[in-house]
Amino acid sequence: MVMINHYVVRTRKWLDDEEFKEVLGIADYIGRDGGTSNFSLNLSKILRNGYEVDDIINLLEKHDFIYSDELVDSLTQQISRKDVIVVELKLKDGAIIMHPNKYLGNVYDKLRNYVAYSRKERVFKILPYNFFTVVKALADLGVKVINNTGLQEFKPLPIKLEFRGELRDYQREAINAWSSNSYQGIIALPTGSGKTIIGMAAIATLNEKSLIVTYTKDQLTQWVDSLLRFTNIQPALIGMYYSEEKRIAPITLTTYQTAFKYVSELMQHFTFLLIDEVHHLPAEKFKYIALNLPAPHRMGLSATPYREDGKHLMLFPLMGGVVYYKAPAELAEKGFLAPYEIITVHVKLTPEERKKYLELIRSYRALVGNSRFEDVLKAAKNGNPTALEALKIHTSIKLLVQKSKSKVEKVKEIIESELRKGNKIIVFAHYVDLAEDIANDVGGLLLTGDVDKGRRDLILSRFKQMKSGVLVVTTVGDEGLDIPDASVGILVAGTGSRRQFIQRLGRLLRPKEGKKAVLYEVVVRGTSEELQSKRRKTIELDIEDQQE
Repeated sequence: MVMINHYVVRTRKWLDDEEFKEVLGIADYIGRDGGTSNFSLNLSKILRNGYEVDDIINLLEKHDFIYSDELVDSLTQQISRKDVIVVELKLKDGAIIMHPNKYLGNVYDKLRNYVAYSRKERVFKILPYNFFTVVKALADLGVKVINNTGLQEFKPLPIKLEFRGELRDYQREAINAWSSNSYQGIIALPTGSGKTIIGMAAIATLNEKSLIVTYTKDQLTQWVDSLLRFTNIQPALIGMYYSEEKRIAPITLTTYQTAFKYVSELMQHFTFLLIDEVHHLPAEKFKYIALNLPAPHRMGLSATPYREDGKHLMLFPLMGGVVYYKAPAELAEKGFLAPYEIITVHVKLTPEERKKYLELIRSYRALVGNSRFEDVLKAAKNGNPTALEALKIHTSIKLLVQKSKSKVEKVKEIIESELRKGNKIIVFAHYVDLAEDIANDVGGLLLTGDVDKGRRDLILSRFKQMKSGVLVVTTVGDEGLDIPDASVGILVAGTGSRRQFIQRLGRLLRPKEGKKAVLYEVVVRGTSEELQSKRRKTIELDIEDQQE
């Protein structure tokens, strides 16, 4: 059977404008060649314009077109039913267009959550994310679908991929939970628990063409190293789609930024989408990736997908829900992570700082009264001048507390004590100037976002080789870097973010014989830091509410 779409018919007859327009109702003009006018049949046009088989044959005969008997059989099989629906892809706007050949009626009512009708363009549009759901729903409704998009539910790798690692009990549980959920879902495990290895096992389990999306360029390199280490993949089958290098291969790696920009170029090549640090996905810019890639099989990885802005709730349906979660304490108890202790050390503001702190608090309250900070922030975003002024004062309060001299002195005291014990220490200082001051005072290594990759690699290598020493980091150390093992962490300044807290704790939890990790958090008594400390340590994830 020949496929109607792109079947070429030819005529030596010269068509006037009216005749030419009539033929365009069933075909696309592709030019003249050797004295004939050549047209490519277009099934979408045929169905959209309601042509029957006899109508098409009569039109071809009328204008002396040359065609084969096989075409008649194909026309009969492909358009004889009235409920045929053609789905075609238009890359220009990243949407899949559905053209029915008749009024959909009750069928559209059942698809209303997945299909949108554009009155302006007079077409039905399907988000790529919903594509296979719609195809299945149409089939279940007894509607025949002719899929001209080129999208497939399964694109096999050119080799049988073998996983060459050994899964821990919880990693195997995570894979099983994901597999049981139709190969979709988010796996939330603490830093150092081997989420990348789970990703390797997932790719081998599916053996499908896969797109891996990471948050940083450094993570791309780490994933490539893991692919080569834990599977039998050949380097030629791995493609990097980033910066100047944009090569699509059976297993392709890219970053959030690049995937967002080139989603239409990537959408037809992969049936497995694996997103690392998936908590970033709900951002307006990045959720576009999940919505506009049709890959039916998906996995998200994160230390915790929880977001303080509540946008994690929209993350769940995009990736299939949280299917597996373990807190650091659970894995430490079983020996997969180092046992740990969190020690909260309280300090007081200096008299001068306390005086300034109270003055700022009074100024802030004079502007906003007892208004919630969320409301002040919203008003400031809308340009309210009073709220903007209050926000500046709020920032000054925060900086005064987080950079308190008492706090810095206590941090130095803890560092000196831990160095005497021969320990390796990571100091999380959050702010660049604060990090610089501490590093200078204690003779520690300094890692900030301003440090270029070559220098950064050298610093991390030096810290790795040390038996005892100090590494001071800003937020650049929260994710995307392979920071060497340490047994002591000091949280100097940060936020109430549970995700940030669990990532920083995870930096200390690589297991080692006889090791016990300690995370100090230095908190200024009588300030909002006490509330932040309490909030960020509530690290349980409520999976039951994930679909709300």
